Amino acid sequence: MSADALAGGYGGSSSRETTAAPAAAGGGSSSREALPRLPSSAVLSVRAFRCWLLMYQRTWRATVWSSVLGPLFYLGAMGYGLGSLVDKHVPAAIGGVSYVVFVAPAVLAVHSMNSGMGNALFPVFGGVHWNKIYIAARATMLRPADIYRGHLLFITMRIAMNAAVFIVFMAAFGLISSPWAVLLLPAAVLLGVAFATPSAAWAVTLEHELAMNYPIRFGAIPLMLFSGTFFPVSQLPAWIRPLAYATPLWHGVALCRGLSLGTLTAGSAAIHVGYLAALAAVGLWFGARTYRRRLYV
Repeated sequence: MSADALAGGYGGSSSRETTAAPAAAGGGSSSREALPRLPSSAVLSVRAFRCWLLMYQRTWRATVWSSVLGPLFYLGAMGYGLGSLVDKHVPAAIGGVSYVVFVAPAVLAVHSMNSGMGNALFPVFGGVHWNKIYIAARATMLRPADIYRGHLLFITMRIAMNAAVFIVFMAAFGLISSPWAVLLLPAAVLLGVAFATPSAAWAVTLEHELAMNYPIRFGAIPLMLFSGTFFPVSQLPAWIRPLAYATPLWHGVALCRGLSLGTLTAGSAAIHVGYLAALAAVGLWFGARTYRRRLYV
């Protein structure tokens, strides 16, 4: 897009207007005024974030169930309901801690994964096809990369809010056993972002909404069942354990559980954080390209 279009289309004067004015005032002077510089990419990304924040201020009540009450009831059903049976019959199978203490950090990890994917898939697709927020944003000075980063800032905020509420519940019910649990929030946010960046990068390329069911049905649900969430991976058949250890959710579950129980070592923490950070970085790289291909007109 030319500098003339940028200046003229975003509320400023075109280059022809800015050069014609001094010529008329100065008796035909040939001096040219410099075009105003566009804001930095960081500033434009924050503007895109503020757009999503404004919409959330009007719709936050609809997210109370999925963000707060749903995970809380799920923890109660699995941790205290099923947990009462597990504690009664096989307490040694989960390291000697009560089942609810074992499963609570894993539910936090699953909640962060769901928050990352849920806030990336449908809103991104809707920004292109339903409410067309992305299309409207491209009529401003925002570039595709700014739109992507701004939306990711909002998704990160939503992941952090959801995780923080759940961690407060964990502390209130006495389900935290280690002071290292102060790092649960950044760990949960990193996990959510690791799922959000590739999800958004993929969702922006879609033409039909039915495709968004695939990563949930064939990705999130199997991951939740076989990534050490409800039972140790050591209980799985030996041939499938390496596959479970390679999943991003297992790294997130192991990281959150280790911080909550105080069993995390420096080496394992570095492996888990490095894996999730690498996945998030790949998603950022992929998204920068898919957004540019989709939104440049």
